[in-house]
Amino acid sequence: MIGKDKICAVVAAEDARSMLHQLADALWQSRTVELRLDWLAGDREIESFLRRFTASRLHAKPDVTLIATCRRRSAGGNYSGSIAKQLLHLAEALRAGCTWYDLEIESIRQCPAELLDVLVGEGRRLVSAHFFQAAPRNLERVAHELNRSGADAIKVAAQCELLADGVKVLRLARAQRNVVAIPMGDAVLPLRVLALREGSAISYAPLENATAPGQVSLKTMKNLYRADRLDSRTRVYGIVGNPVAQSLSPVMQNVAFQARRINAVYLPFLVKNLRDFLGAIKPLGVAGFSVTIPHKQEILRHLDECDPLAVAIGAVNTVVVRTNGKLCGYNTDYVGVLRALEPRIPLRGSRVLILGAGGAARAVAFALAEAGAVVCVCARRAKRAAALAKAVHGQVIDRPQLRSEFFDAIVNATPVGMYPRLQDSPLEARDLNCRLVFDTIYRPRETRLLRLAASRGIQTVSGLEMFIAQGTAQWKIWTGQRAPADIMRKAALNALQREERSQGRR
Repeated sequence: MIGKDKICAVVAAEDARSMLHQLADALWQSRTVELRLDWLAGDREIESFLRRFTASRLHAKPDVTLIATCRRRSAGGNYSGSIAKQLLHLAEALRAGCTWYDLEIESIRQCPAELLDVLVGEGRRLVSAHFFQAAPRNLERVAHELNRSGADAIKVAAQCELLADGVKVLRLARAQRNVVAIPMGDAVLPLRVLALREGSAISYAPLENATAPGQVSLKTMKNLYRADRLDSRTRVYGIVGNPVAQSLSPVMQNVAFQARRINAVYLPFLVKNLRDFLGAIKPLGVAGFSVTIPHKQEILRHLDECDPLAVAIGAVNTVVVRTNGKLCGYNTDYVGVLRALEPRIPLRGSRVLILGAGGAARAVAFALAEAGAVVCVCARRAKRAAALAKAVHGQVIDRPQLRSEFFDAIVNATPVGMYPRLQDSPLEARDLNCRLVFDTIYRPRETRLLRLAASRGIQTVSGLEMFIAQGTAQWKIWTGQRAPADIMRKAALNALQREERSQGRR
């Protein structure tokens, strides 16, 4: 065992004072901390930090495990000095109170074993290998070399563009003890969260500065994903899309699992290749997932069963993985539309314009048609607009017609205006001849389209209403329980408000 806390807080700063402040903060959150000495601006700053660190007595806290790292540039770190100087810094860190040191295999290959024993023989050695371009074909051979180098524990970190590659990296941790397995890259971010569950000795999470691709912050790892509490019985859920970084679904769904004390986690899967994700369902134990842009329609081809309404819509946003591995699809966007609009306008007999003809637009159109509304479709792609209008017995409205038409409601079902393109709008103020404007975008809460509508005294509805409603419906499908809707709403709203405040400061 490397440390009592399996989530290792990564402390990295350019100057000694900031590094020490980070360390003090980190020790409030984890008893296992990595000190990235190579991030400090040169030998003088490293020496300054180690003096301050020695005097601070922070290392004297009970059960604290400190790992010193001074990775050279040839191994993907920031340190530009010689190997001899690198070892001297690590030796000084051990004397100052670190119990472990991380030494890359590149330095070990060039250093006599006797010198290592003399300089850092008192510490416990974590021997690491980093592959920043791609995972090597023979990971077992890499692990074998690391184990032969006098290691107390080994670490293999590899860039992975596919989940399949990341799963192979995690298998190293299943095969033997004291292995730190790290799939790197945005595509395998969920695997960083699941690494401890898969047997990795520790998982790294930065306090402030990310030191490797795809790292998840310490706060998020501990509080949102509870990575150190996941076990073999944890049910894995997630959102599948490209992009997914902006999604608030992980915040909303994980809070619900915590509130109901359900052993489950919900993760963001950045998926460019849908088949790659589908291949990872079994090894990762995925029990269900949300589907977003651009996979809502493509996923239909991979389902074993599908709700008839989702088939009619031609888009799926919710999938359940049965115990036999079969995939069953649903569409809860439909529910979200009705819950967002029914309390505000009588839908039966209303004339509603839908902007867009993609997966989201189809869910809106079918929901409105089922509720008795007259559906009109306006989209850039004329053929798709005509097909959708025909499917719901509606009509196509060309863009030039908008100024001479009147609608009870206009619904934006396109991504125009979504973060980060906050100044975009699918329509101008003069096009908004209606009583109500509903934007399915929820990030930001108030899009430019909604601001334009409000400036004309038109009632507005944020996409947050639809987002929460479809998310609570998903949660019930997966768990069989009634979702804690108020808790989920509060979590999503708080996250959006924090983001808005942050953007305001910039």
